[in-house]
Amino acid sequence: MATVMNKQDWVTEKLLLGMSWSDYLRSLMTPFNFIVAVILAVGIPITWIRFTQGIGAISNLTDNNPWGLWIGVDVLSGVALAAGGFTIGTAVYLFGMKKYRIIVRPAVLTGFLGYFFVVIGLCYDLGRPWRLPYPMIISYGVTSVMFLVGWHVATYLSVQFLEFSPALFEWLGWKNFRKWAVRITIGATILGVILSTLHQSALGALFLMAAAKLHPLWYSPYIPVFFFVSAICAGMTMVIFESTLSHRIFGDQVSHEDHKKLDDVTLGLGQGAAALLFTYFCLKWVGVAHDHNWHWLGTPMGSWFMLEVFGFVLAPSLLMFFASRRGSPTLVRVGAVWTILGIILNRVNVSMIALNWDQPDRYIPHWMEFGVTITVITIGILTFRFIVNRMPILRKHPAYVDDDH
Repeated sequence: MATVMNKQDWVTEKLLLGMSWSDYLRSLMTPFNFIVAVILAVGIPITWIRFTQGIGAISNLTDNNPWGLWIGVDVLSGVALAAGGFTIGTAVYLFGMKKYRIIVRPAVLTGFLGYFFVVIGLCYDLGRPWRLPYPMIISYGVTSVMFLVGWHVATYLSVQFLEFSPALFEWLGWKNFRKWAVRITIGATILGVILSTLHQSALGALFLMAAAKLHPLWYSPYIPVFFFVSAICAGMTMVIFESTLSHRIFGDQVSHEDHKKLDDVTLGLGQGAAALLFTYFCLKWVGVAHDHNWHWLGTPMGSWFMLEVFGFVLAPSLLMFFASRRGSPTLVRVGAVWTILGIILNRVNVSMIALNWDQPDRYIPHWMEFGVTITVITIGILTFRFIVNRMPILRKHPAYVDDDH
């Protein structure tokens, strides 16, 4: 009987936030959860249709246009925006930038969940999720870029779980496991940097095989470099956005001291993101010059390219630069959101708008494709909220207050 009571106490304390089942269910009756329920009420039936009737039942993808919204937003954008995990982890654990320690755990969690839900989104596109382990244990296609990407994502997801695991073990009270996880943090971070460098650029390398299909202004032999540099920009700005929301929504979990530090951290990230965005802006023009594509700038697609480069790369870069110089974290946050939209625009351009740009059969996403994307993002947000409300992500565990990890 004591064992049963212990299990009940564990569920109450760890999962129900110390509330009874009835009180916990009542706490879920909020406007936000009502909106979530509506989204899931639409998304779950779409998921059922996709995996029982095939991809053609819910999408407008064709043999000529096999990559659509799920690849452009769920995968390419998702992977780029999840780069904050290795970026902040590197700054804190390898370069010793201790002032960013207050955001390292939420950044790592965001990166881990970002990659995890990228895989979920990819399952909608590929189907047959039970075949995901095939490249690892059954069919080795070592000459395929997708084989490389698959291995990188799988191994990096494992590495990010190791980086996140100290918080999990603190929550579970597994002190020995936590001690082991802390000891391998530096090694996991180094491995994460290597894998991230490879697979962020490998996603760009996929488009090296589409030279005849991708518009010349977006195609470049340097596209793997473009993807890598822009992913770091995306990761840093996503951390600014995520930390701002987390400190407001979960403010009761954040210490007063950490609240005060956030503005300084935001300004520091804004400076770094501004410099990298300007570097990315210059690299884009190196790509145009390398292939002598200046004449394309006078076309409608050229105008769209300049809107992306000037409006969503240079403009937020300058905004964050001047905001950092003037000490305005609010403007840095505006620039961060602006940059995130620009990264998504770039990935959508590369995978949808500029791909097969001269073909009469143009791809327009089905409304159910939007439903899948919104559903995956919503479940990702719910998972983040569930973990932050229970595990020491924004707050320190009482048993490890003096621990620097």
